Amino acid sequence: MPDDVDSPSDARAPEPPSARREPLPWQEPKPADEDPGAPARVRQLLESPTYRQADQDVDFLNLDATRGVRLQIDYLKAELGLEERGVEHTVVVFGSTRIREPVAARRRLDALRAELRSAPRDAELVRRVQVAERLLAKSHYYDIARELGRLVGECAGGGCRVLLMTGGGPGIMEAANRGAFDVGAQSAGLNIALPHEQYPNPYVTPELCFRFHYFAMRKLHFLLRARALVAFPGGYGTLDEVFETLTLVQSRTIAPVPVVLVGESYWKRLVDIDFLVDEGVIDLEDRELFWYAETAEDIWRTILVWNERNGTPLIMPPCGP
Repeated sequence: MPDDVDSPSDARAPEPPSARREPLPWQEPKPADEDPGAPARVRQLLESPTYRQADQDVDFLNLDATRGVRLQIDYLKAELGLEERGVEHTVVVFGSTRIREPVAARRRLDALRAELRSAPRDAELVRRVQVAERLLAKSHYYDIARELGRLVGECAGGGCRVLLMTGGGPGIMEAANRGAFDVGAQSAGLNIALPHEQYPNPYVTPELCFRFHYFAMRKLHFLLRARALVAFPGGYGTLDEVFETLTLVQSRTIAPVPVVLVGESYWKRLVDIDFLVDEGVIDLEDRELFWYAETAEDIWRTILVWNERNGTPLIMPPCGP
C-alpha cells in the first residue's frame, strides 16, 4: 500500500491534541452573574500566602522549619555549577578586603593627608592616616596575590587541572581573581549574602560566581576540592578560614591540605604558634601543618612540591611517547 494512502485503521486514529477548543471548568473563575461576591472572594484566595506554590513562596522558604531545605539548595546550586564546569581541584586564596592595589592605597592615603592638613588636631583623622599608611605598606601583597593568580591560571591553561577560587570579594581576593583573568583563565568566587549591599569583584568568571546564604555551605565548598589554602594578611574572616582548616587537618577530619601563610612577619606577630607548642596546647607536629612564604613563585612552587610528595600531583605528566 502506498505511504500516502491511509488505511481504514489509520482513519480511526485521532489527530494529536493541541490547544483546547473549549476551556475546562476551572480555567475561568465563578462569574459575578452567578454570585456577585464570588470574584472578590476568588481574588482573596489567589492573594492568600497559603495559595502560593511552595517553591515560589519566599516567606515559607525563610521559615525556621524549612532551614534544612535551604541548606540543601544552598549547597546544591554551587555543586551543580562547579560540576558542570568540570572543576575538580582548587587553590583557595584568602586575605583582607582592605588591602588594595598600590595605586588605590596611595590615592586613599593622599586624600586623608589632605584632610589632615586642614584639621591637624583631629585625633581620629591622625589615626586613619596611620592606618592608611600601614595599608599602603601592605599593598604589595595585592601584587603578590595577582601574580599567584596568574601562575595558577597559566598552569590550568597548560593541562594542570586546578582552578583558582576566592571568596569573590575585593582586596586580596580581587587580586587573585584578577591574575587569572589577566591570562584568560577561569576562576571562581564564592560570595556571601550580607545584611548590607556588596558586590563581587569584576574578575571572577561569571559562570563560576556564586552567592551563598549560609557561611557553612560556603566553607564546605572552599574545602571540598581544595588542593591548597593560601592566606594573605587579613582579619577575622581570614583567621576564621585558616584556623578552621588547620583544626580539620589536625584532627584528620579532612585529608591534609597544604596551608601557606603569606607574610611571615605579619603572621608571627598576629599569632604565636611556638607559644602554643611550648604551652602544650598543640603538639610540635601541629606546627608543621603550615608554612610561610613571601613571593608568588615560592607559594606556587611549594604547593606543587607538597602535592607531588603527597601523591596528588597537580601537574600530570604528558601521555604517550
